[in-house]
Amino acid sequence: MRTILFLALAAVLSSRLAGAARAEDAPPAAAAAAKDSAPKPGTMLDKSNWQLAEGLLPPEILKHYREGDYANPIVDWPDGLLKFDQDFLDATEKNAGQLDVDALGGIVYKGTNKQPPYIFGFPFPVIDPQDPKAAVKILWNHYYGNWYIGGNTHTQVALNWVRPDGLDRSASQDVNFLRYDGQPERYRIDNPQNFDMQFLANAMSPTDLYGTAALTWRYRDSDKRDSDWVYVPALRRVRAVSPANRSDGFLGSDMSQDDGPFFDGKPADFTWKLAGERDQLRIADPLSLQGKSVSVWLPTGGWRARWPADVKSLGYLDPNWKGYGWAPIAAGLAKRRFWVIEGTPKDKYYLYGKIELYIDKENYQGAWNRKFSWSGELLNTLQVMGFLYHPFTRPDGVTERVQGSNQAYQCAENIKMNRATTGGTLAPLKDPAVDVRVPYEPSFFDMNTLSRFGK
Repeated sequence: MRTILFLALAAVLSSRLAGAARAEDAPPAAAAAAKDSAPKPGTMLDKSNWQLAEGLLPPEILKHYREGDYANPIVDWPDGLLKFDQDFLDATEKNAGQLDVDALGGIVYKGTNKQPPYIFGFPFPVIDPQDPKAAVKILWNHYYGNWYIGGNTHTQVALNWVRPDGLDRSASQDVNFLRYDGQPERYRIDNPQNFDMQFLANAMSPTDLYGTAALTWRYRDSDKRDSDWVYVPALRRVRAVSPANRSDGFLGSDMSQDDGPFFDGKPADFTWKLAGERDQLRIADPLSLQGKSVSVWLPTGGWRARWPADVKSLGYLDPNWKGYGWAPIAAGLAKRRFWVIEGTPKDKYYLYGKIELYIDKENYQGAWNRKFSWSGELLNTLQVMGFLYHPFTRPDGVTERVQGSNQAYQCAENIKMNRATTGGTLAPLKDPAVDVRVPYEPSFFDMNTLSRFGK
């Protein structure tokens, strides 16, 4: 049943969108020194000057620069560069002071236990660090301000198992993702079952996975578990599967379903706390920061990102690269200010004992997702690329901001085994779908479609 985890993860990887030592462990003097000595934009950070990034990168990532396994230019990402549509900003302003979280971490109207029927904009535009609920509110802002806002997606995803010296294995999938919450009113659909989302994914390659299909329904109710089904070609039947093992790796991979585009765990399944704030360097799309990207309106509706075919996002794609095979060689490093939040799973059978998330304090994009064992040992670091939203005009004259990406980089690195799994790259796919805000009929996400797509 590890196949279902594989498919579910890739579905989440289709949406677009480790940390340093724990915030509370950082000596103030060292943090101040790191801030003063931060590398300037235009500097190439590599093994000749890696000391410039001390205190500004997760130790396990800084090590890659020290040993020559990573090398990236410093790019400028000032506050205010990432912009949202006016309707998103208006909704965010309206949400201020209106919403709260309940005992399970679900969003409710302030002073009640009543769930809003629909949420758009950042639900919590003002974060008080002294608020005991601050951490889960930051996480909800991340969800609504990043991957919920992209709406329905159709993507074709390449997932790669990578060694330090090259590619081990690659798999691809076709993924359809229906969002019920967090989008502009013109994209809102009826939601009688109170869904958060539904997705359908089917494997295109390799041969041993071809025809395997997965269907998931996630509910907005905090106390209601996901419903998951899988079509397994060898059985020629649809089977219900448990959502309990979302933290597990799959097929020898080092990614899990709860990794998603940055973190895809259900907030109610964890106990959250705010660990502090930190300045950090993060992986970023340098072309996006320059305002460069192309998205085209599809005849059937929705935006397709046209990524440049010549961008070699991973080290193994460039024969001249001498560092790690999973290194983000087309990326830049941008200095940003982050909230650091920690999640402890309520389920003691969860693979990891603590999740540490670095979430941008201004725009709530995620950067570093560090996963620790129940004994406190760092096991895995998910590294995620940031990008801006760029304005494009629909045929009806409406201008809206959507993904301004030119590549994707999501890398789950197994710290102990010195290997990684990457997602979001074009290779080996040719002209893949990277589509957002596409129209779907909810009936597409039912058992009949699952069986039809299964081979």
